[in-house]
Amino acid sequence: MDTSRDWGKPVRTIERLLRLKSFPIAFRMLEKREGLSTIPYLRRMKHKSTLCQMLNLVRNFDWTVGAEADDFISAMCPSILGLSEIPAFLQDGTFRSIVWTKSRADGKKFETSVPRLPAGKYEAVALAPLVYNPFDPDIVLIYANPAQMIVLINALQFEDYEVMRFHCVGESSCSDAIARCYLDRKPSLAIPCYGERRYGHAQDDELVMALPAQILDKAVRGLEALYRRGVRYPISYAGAESDVSGCFPAAYGGRGTIAALREGGSHLLVGVTGGVATGKSTIARMLEELGAPLIDFDVLSRVVMEPEKPAWKDIVDYFGVQILNEDRTIDRNKLRAVASQDLEKKKKLEGFQHPRIQEEFLRLVQAHLRENPEAVIQVVIPLLIETNMHPLFHHLLMVYAPEDVQKKRLMERDGLTEEMALRMIRSQLSVEEKKGYCDLVIDNSGPLEETRDRVRDLWEKLNAIRKERR
Repeated sequence: MDTSRDWGKPVRTIERLLRLKSFPIAFRMLEKREGLSTIPYLRRMKHKSTLCQMLNLVRNFDWTVGAEADDFISAMCPSILGLSEIPAFLQDGTFRSIVWTKSRADGKKFETSVPRLPAGKYEAVALAPLVYNPFDPDIVLIYANPAQMIVLINALQFEDYEVMRFHCVGESSCSDAIARCYLDRKPSLAIPCYGERRYGHAQDDELVMALPAQILDKAVRGLEALYRRGVRYPISYAGAESDVSGCFPAAYGGRGTIAALREGGSHLLVGVTGGVATGKSTIARMLEELGAPLIDFDVLSRVVMEPEKPAWKDIVDYFGVQILNEDRTIDRNKLRAVASQDLEKKKKLEGFQHPRIQEEFLRLVQAHLRENPEAVIQVVIPLLIETNMHPLFHHLLMVYAPEDVQKKRLMERDGLTEEMALRMIRSQLSVEEKKGYCDLVIDNSGPLEETRDRVRDLWEKLNAIRKERR
């Protein structure tokens, strides 16, 4: 069975960022049973089974499984999937009253609450680890612990926010997750039921979420964005009785950062960002010539890593002396090469650098304000949005250049091939996404004098805004 895309790529990202311990499941209903024969490596059960068992074999034992109505041990599973009609002994509550309800009346009420796919539409079901790109799934099932699941929920809510609805009919979690997701076309979170724990080996700490396949990329974007902002799994513990002020990101007001930067006075703090090779430094120099003090985070990152400074010591202790030049300065290319290959090392490096950079940043802002309390201070941060620092500034300025201009500049400046240049550009947050955060945009794609005129206009606008703050 052909697939329309590579499903393995997004699911590997989800597995990595959530550190899942079982495979996300590609789940597809087939209108014709003959479709099962087109799926590579598909196995049919040798005995009648439950849907829970099939889910277990796929996510934990790497199987690709297919089934028709007659392959199930009871009528409950196929009737939920729409592979068969609902038998009378289910409809009248008899089945549920055997174990799960006090009376047939309660059993009937239970049964009418169970979401089901329409009977007669499908003839078979196929399940496989999504990472192997087996077929285009209708939905994707992800099993995770509550901490992993809340990060996934946060990721899904990152853009186009919606309240996550949770449903629990009771002893039929496959209906809560699978059937409800099919019917509502929205993510559905469920608690694996007793049967899935007994027959499907769902663990004590596991929850399950069914996602419409078309929003998998949205989940990935959300997870990656949250990761850049420090929301990661596993979630580190701050300590119930500890002083946690140092754990809060600057945007949450950790250590009074927002108050120190934004409140009081008539100064203006402008965050400057933009994609690679858009000309942020050019714009910053022009603004500096006009009177805007400049703080450049690339410069700060070098300052805090000077020999014998705290960040330098931490980095050398962790990464080893092999990253040093002969003069004991850090070889940034070597360090980047080592850290970029390993997620944990990258996180460690950020932990060594970022707090020290922020301390230096605050010191410089305060120094500029002592010199001129009405200063328009520009702060160039290439990954301003990605590192969640945008709430610290009164205004955000994005330096813009079209992708073809970025590509040309990178190829000429850094000697990159076209493929390498495009990969670098597209590895960052897109221009359109950044525009959504920035209230000021300057086009730096034209001749230098044209850009200079635009910067003069921008400078006048910034001063007018600053005066309004008095």
